[in-house]
Amino acid sequence: MPQRDPKPRQRGLTHVLDKGTPITLLEAFLDTQAHLVDYLKIGWGTAYIDPVLGERIALCSAADVRLCLGGTLLEVSAAQGRIAELCRWASASGVHALEVSNGLQLLTPTEKARLIRTLAQDFVVLAETGAKSDDVPVIADDWVRELEADLDSGADLVIAEGRESGTVGLYDPRGAVRADLVEAIARRLPLDRVLFEAPRKSQQVWLISRFGSHTNLGNVSLEEVLALETCRLGLRADTAERLTTGGRHGV
Repeated sequence: MPQRDPKPRQRGLTHVLDKGTPITLLEAFLDTQAHLVDYLKIGWGTAYIDPVLGERIALCSAADVRLCLGGTLLEVSAAQGRIAELCRWASASGVHALEVSNGLQLLTPTEKARLIRTLAQDFVVLAETGAKSDDVPVIADDWVRELEADLDSGADLVIAEGRESGTVGLYDPRGAVRADLVEAIARRLPLDRVLFEAPRKSQQVWLISRFGSHTNLGNVSLEEVLALETCRLGLRADTAERLTTGGRHGV
């Protein structure tokens, strides 16, 4: 089987979307599968209204899983001119990673770059490219330039938007991969610094088949983490050919 890097990994990252999992379920999940999870994102702005945020953060810290705030919370804070307050609250809460997104399309490129540079001084920054709406045209050159600019501004990882639905950004409204966009990203950026949001199995399989087990995948649901790992290792019919043909398709 492909050899998976141990944590803390620099490639083959699995980024999970937490939509408010009850604490007892999250604890049980981390007890058995924390070794497969690198980032847990508290989706959207749910962290701000989560009554058990402290427990959620403590569980992730104990399990060596980086907890990240959703980008929408940061976008709202930026629109209100309250980034400094968000940072103080996040630091006091024990959050060490922030997502800088522009899904609402309210930030200019200059504002986004300045925000990343500022936040990168105190936080791990995951910077996302792509709009939340399928009405916004997907132009590969524009995406690549924004991803490159985010890395240049100090982002630790850059995220290619796919949303929870897997029907925008990287994907068409049916959920099919926009292959030209993905290939443009792969030609210009180091893939160990790119996290592809891929909530659907078909999308995960496409990306693993194209780039191998060490592809960084995001917005994975908690209940799909173990299944995703079987895809990475060729232990699921969708990717088993990589084992049964002697690994000729790469690892």
